[in-house]
Amino acid sequence: MATFDLLPAIDLRGGRVVRLRQGDFDRETTFGDDPVAVARDLADRGVRWLHVVDLDGARTGTPQQASVIAAIVEAVGGRVAVEVAGGLRSDEAVDAALDAGASRAIVGTAAIADPAFAARLVARHGPGRIGVALDVRGEEAVGHGWTLGRGGLPIAAAIATLLAAGIRWFEATAIDRDGMLTGPDIELLQRCVAGAGASARVIASGGIRSVEDMLATWTIGCTGAIVGRALYEGRFELDRALGATSAQGDARQTE
Repeated sequence: MATFDLLPAIDLRGGRVVRLRQGDFDRETTFGDDPVAVARDLADRGVRWLHVVDLDGARTGTPQQASVIAAIVEAVGGRVAVEVAGGLRSDEAVDAALDAGASRAIVGTAAIADPAFAARLVARHGPGRIGVALDVRGEEAVGHGWTLGRGGLPIAAAIATLLAAGIRWFEATAIDRDGMLTGPDIELLQRCVAGAGASARVIASGGIRSVEDMLATWTIGCTGAIVGRALYEGRFELDRALGATSAQGDARQTE
């Protein structure tokens, strides 16, 4: 059985570590002015992955925090894998992120609008290095920095189309729960896991507030979970979470 990874989120805006509520740029909380120091601390505590998001890039459509992300990758290189998201809407932007040392690039808007874009990335970099963000509002996977009024695709159709394009990693977020500490949308995640099938992996995001929430996503078949606000506010017990995933991963591998 696949292992489970916890991915602490480092959301970047203007060079700071922030969290938004429901993707709303007017509802921002700052949690640090030194993203590299935050990344080093998380690496020292034993995380295996970091989920780094260029919020400015997500809003503008082109990467804006490349130098900060490169510094994070350099600071934790060899100890922690870094996946990068936000504003990766062209072949060149994805190539640059991966060339700078990111282990995986997460695309959203461009892949949903143009599955051929996703297929090109998988062909060039391999399925393990490309993921797609399924940012869900209502019944649709949307992009465009979660801007209201922009249409998307029905979840099942988006997953099926992207599977056909070669995508094997999905990150599913219920936008209405993101940053709200209300718990993950288990029903949505179950649908994504079912749609992805045995050939793909789903990482849970949005609303995770505790180790129990994290483990609930594992129970339904997710292979990872992203945690943000709960971690920075001291609600999420990181050491306990890392211990739980390590212990249960060992146990599951012997079943």
